[in-house]
Amino acid sequence: CAWSIERPPGDTAGCTFCHTSSEERCSTCHQRHQFNPVVARKSEQCKACHWGKDHRDWEAYDISIHGVVWQTNKWDPTQFDLSKKLSEADYVGPTCQYCHLRGGHHSVQRLSTVYTSMGMSNADRGAPLWKEKRDTWVSVCDDCHSPRFARENLRAMDEACKDAGLKYTETFKVAENLMLDGMGEPMPKDLAPDWSGQHIWS
Repeated sequence: CAWSIERPPGDTAGCTFCHTSSEERCSTCHQRHQFNPVVARKSEQCKACHWGKDHRDWEAYDISIHGVVWQTNKWDPTQFDLSKKLSEADYVGPTCQYCHLRGGHHSVQRLSTVYTSMGMSNADRGAPLWKEKRDTWVSVCDDCHSPRFARENLRAMDEACKDAGLKYTETFKVAENLMLDGMGEPMPKDLAPDWSGQHIWS
């Protein structure tokens, strides 16, 4: 991506570790040195690629209630029997694999539970393609929760996106007004940088 190429090398050093390897390679999840399904069923296997400041998937899972259940019970085979196939698993809480590779299939995209792929804009939500994805999302959650619980959480995320969209629009309006007022010049190098160390706006 252009935004990645233009960033300082330090920001993108970790990208090539995952993005230059084939996602279809078995050793991505199963490990070349210990080719064992038990290893591939542990949430930490996903952490090798799915973490960092540009996609905080591991961090989000790890601090969620699901991640806490995994971290506190993962050594107990009565709570997480990783010797069983995912299609036969009866875990006390979901691992990354339990939801994203539901039933033990090998295609993460087949039953994607990624919220951003479910039509976040109001215009998209009624479209048949998005309805099917959203219903699938609910069906994954209702392995453990009620369908009502899953749909309420989906609606809450929709509302959060709606609020975020309004804030995003407001922010750009402020920036536009600063430009119109002649205050949108690049910040001098000796003043405070943004979060990534770049000096962008005054």
